[in-house]
Amino acid sequence: MNKDLRQKVWERSQGRCEYCLLKQEHEPFIPLQLEHVTAKQHQGGDDLDNLAMACLLCNSHKGPNLTGLDPDTGIITRLFHPRQDVWTAHFRRDGALIIGCTDVGRTTVWLLQMNDVERLELRHFLLERGEIL
Repeated sequence: MNKDLRQKVWERSQGRCEYCLLKQEHEPFIPLQLEHVTAKQHQGGDDLDNLAMACLLCNSHKGPNLTGLDPDTGIITRLFHPRQDVWTAHFRRDGALIIGCTDVGRTTVWLLQMNDVERLELRHFLLERGEIL
């Protein structure tokens, strides 16, 4: 991957995971990863519009998936797309929890396991320190 392209994605993301919004500084020893929103195996390219920054957990749980099952309805639903969707239209925070407000949000929270124990503990810690809203 071209260093200039990687830098553009990093700057656009403001140094945070574009799925769970975790900042790089909150996990300094685990670098954010350059993620293909649409995986190459699904004909996604290396263009700026298909790249996002993702923390290790979000990226590893998302993998090449484009969809998942909505945990409320069981219906196949597309995942949140950081280039096409607005985070606040699909998610909200309730303390340390990330709540999916739409089918896309619920499916993404569930598939990416955004509220696993480790993430909740980290967000609780950051909230206590006043580092996230």
